[in-house]
Amino acid sequence: MATLFKTLKKDWSVSATVAGFLAVLISYSGPLIIFFQAAQKANVAPEMMISWIWGISIGAAIAGIFLSIKYKVPVVTAWSAPGTALLVTLFPNISLNEAVAAYITTAIVILIIGLTGYFDKLLKWIPQSIAAGMMAGILFQFGLGLFQATDNMPFIVFGMLLVFLLSKRFNPRYSMLWVLLTGVILSLCFGKMNPVEMQFSLAIPQWIQPEWTFNSLLNLALPLILVSLSGQFLPGMAMMKLSGYDTPAKPIITATSIASLAVACVGGITIVLASITAALCMGKDAHELKDKRYIAGVANGIFYICGGLFAGSIVLLFSLLPKELVAALAGLALLGAIATNVSVAMKDEGQRDAALITFLATASGMHFLGLSSVFWGIVIGIIAHLLLSKPKTSASTTNIPLKGSTDSKSL
Repeated sequence: MATLFKTLKKDWSVSATVAGFLAVLISYSGPLIIFFQAAQKANVAPEMMISWIWGISIGAAIAGIFLSIKYKVPVVTAWSAPGTALLVTLFPNISLNEAVAAYITTAIVILIIGLTGYFDKLLKWIPQSIAAGMMAGILFQFGLGLFQATDNMPFIVFGMLLVFLLSKRFNPRYSMLWVLLTGVILSLCFGKMNPVEMQFSLAIPQWIQPEWTFNSLLNLALPLILVSLSGQFLPGMAMMKLSGYDTPAKPIITATSIASLAVACVGGITIVLASITAALCMGKDAHELKDKRYIAGVANGIFYICGGLFAGSIVLLFSLLPKELVAALAGLALLGAIATNVSVAMKDEGQRDAALITFLATASGMHFLGLSSVFWGIVIGIIAHLLLSKPKTSASTTNIPLKGSTDSKSL
């Protein structure tokens, strides 16, 4: 244990800590809103809502910290945002007890998929350009959000953009810290901070008895399995691969599934691998050295623990920030990830059309048969790749140089 703390202390950096904090900030300021909508539809008490947030925060924290330290990779975990959106459509026709039973069923099924290794086999069938096109499509909306935020807060957003450009030129490692400080200061100066009455108190989780029914199995568990695998684990693992991390999916899916089981009965929906916020922790903005970026995953988990312990209070704290500031933060923080994925997607001329189709389908926000654009983006992209890929010419006629040839390109 002493050795572990020494290693963490040596590798710790402000930039990685900021990246972890921003990932939590964006999660609490964005997807958490869906939780409030679901809670309103279910007519749950405030104490139960706090229990939900405690569950998803602590579950994501434990899984993320454990995996980041064990594999020295910035593993950022979160709760299933698409799954939470399902709750909004199902409540109040499904009870909270039925929802918890669906969480448990989902966790067990995904755990089996992870342990059998089938998910790793699936990833090998997805070309890198298609995976990059999918990730670029997911992140594209956040890039647009940066400039769309200027409709309501032009001076603040343009001020943040200017500071971002200057800091990237003169102090790139801490650019997002300067952008965050600039956004907060300008919001205070222009009176844009949201009025919130702060009251700090420890969160107390509430036990919810599961109730298994065919209603919860068909309408929540099965869709939750699909959206978690296709909308979270698939793009999350693709982002890790594209960032240069070859960690297998098996231990990640196993750890997050166990965390999901642990927090299900306090209202915590399925814990999954993050994809969008993970991009914040895997680029050079987190740390110049790739093997030091795992600290961002650890920091992310620590901030999640703080959010879980003070669930009610921390949510109020985050609600101080105007949504335009959060949108601008996310857009600026993800610029590097967008550029990387677009570059990889367009790199191979032979796969460019399929990658572009993947990007457009994913970015479209389409929903077909109840499945998200992320799922259809990868499916349509793979179909396009298979149809457009030309069969390889026989090695005997293309790869073997002619006798006496000195052309270095044929060697």
